[in-house]
Amino acid sequence: MTLDTAALYLAALLLLVVGMGHSYLGERYLLQRIFRRCELPKIFGSSDYTRRILRFAWHLTTVAWLGLAGVLLLLAHPPANPRTIALVVALTFLVHGATSLVGARGKHYSWIPFLGVGLLAGWVALH
Repeated sequence: MTLDTAALYLAALLLLVVGMGHSYLGERYLLQRIFRRCELPKIFGSSDYTRRILRFAWHLTTVAWLGLAGVLLLLAHPPANPRTIALVVALTFLVHGATSLVGARGKHYSWIPFLGVGLLAGWVALH
């Protein structure tokens, strides 16, 4: 294993660890405390909707970091196949889009460009 390969593996591992810590610790020590507050703004007339938006936005950061870790792993084995990288990007953004669509019940329109990116990158990966 070359030093570059080891560095890319370590970078991917760090993203995995930071992502898991971000989701777990953020949920446990930040989001739950924010959600206990009575004065959350009522977006679309609902504090529940505000909670869902904050939760899915928080966890999408972790999904993005995991997708980037996947790209780093692919780069550890040159030459990196552009179609395989496109597939990792596609899967990352399909998860983003589905999470946004389900988490906000379609009211937060980020699902549209996220799914668009996922589908376009997937099309490239599969053709």
